[in-house]
Amino acid sequence: MTLHLPAADGTLRAYEPRTEPLAFMPGTPFTSRTVFSAAHVVADPFADVTPDSPAAVDWDATLAFRRHLWSHGLGVAEAMDTAQRGMGLDWAGAAELIRRSAAEARAVGGRIACGVGTDQLPAGNLAEIRAAYEEQLAVVEEAGAQAIVMASRALAAAARGPEDYLEIYGHLLRQAAEPVILHWLGPMFDPALEGYWGSSDLDTATGTFLEVIAAHPDKVDGVKISLLDAGREVALRRRLPQGVRCYTGDDFHYPELIAGDDQGFSHALLGIFDPLGPLAAQAVRVLDTGDVQGFRALLDPTVELSRHLFRPPTRFYKTGVVLLAWLAGHQDHFAMVGGLQSARSLTHLARAYELADTLGLFPDPKLAEERMRTLLSLYGVTR
Repeated sequence: MTLHLPAADGTLRAYEPRTEPLAFMPGTPFTSRTVFSAAHVVADPFADVTPDSPAAVDWDATLAFRRHLWSHGLGVAEAMDTAQRGMGLDWAGAAELIRRSAAEARAVGGRIACGVGTDQLPAGNLAEIRAAYEEQLAVVEEAGAQAIVMASRALAAAARGPEDYLEIYGHLLRQAAEPVILHWLGPMFDPALEGYWGSSDLDTATGTFLEVIAAHPDKVDGVKISLLDAGREVALRRRLPQGVRCYTGDDFHYPELIAGDDQGFSHALLGIFDPLGPLAAQAVRVLDTGDVQGFRALLDPTVELSRHLFRPPTRFYKTGVVLLAWLAGHQDHFAMVGGLQSARSLTHLARAYELADTLGLFPDPKLAEERMRTLLSLYGVTR
């Protein structure tokens, strides 16, 4: 049946939902690229909480979603910003998430890497920041997961210049038991990270970032770049030491960056691969055969949806991700920790539904249509 979706000009427009989903079959991990999906958390909708309360998580649904990603051959990047780290999920909740997800990964043979930050420390001096990083690294390593060293709000506030980043990261890398992934998250994802690596000039910051890696190449598995600047990512990956991977975190240009060029390519660690998981997995399997054109044919049409979900303020992309998980039947409700389901407009959510439905992302299009109709009615759209 026709849905009437709100447009930006305040009118309603007719949309005919698709009736058949695309078929995306589970499969084994990939051979040509290492691919992680950053995964969202499912809130407990019955918990009596406020936006300031510790996160109440539905653990069964949260872990079931990770099994869904693993079943398609994707790795899971756990306790990252997609999981609302620092936007509803505090360190206590993140630590519990890491332990549970790592145990689940062992049980099913899934690949997992987990975020290490300093969010148990709102602010502090360099010694306190170093200790906070050490505490979180220990939790991840004890859980048996690979560490992703995330950017620190506290370090961005306390650092006096590049030398403080070199000292903190050098100390942490020397302690790491296994090679880690370094994550450079830009201020479009988190405004508190402006000037990371000691400078707001990205060329200067890149120099410091590369200096950290060059000093400890045996302790860096790869780097995740989330600056939404494809040219800068390509230039940086060409300067990485031999054996250090580049994991794209660019949710605007991922098909071209993963496909690569005659001088190299990016692996992937992406929030958009949460809703795109099965389709993205199928595309990478096509790439495994050497068919770059077929890979692009599958993945290029998804960019419009990704750019929509990650439009400014980019940090609220999680709302669209969770909407699509609900519409796809991965959870029974559209509620988020911290009440973040209210962070995007109905117009934004309706467009996200339309783009995802057009791509065939919903395993049960009828269920997605019914749930979208329910959401519309809650906002007063009764046609």
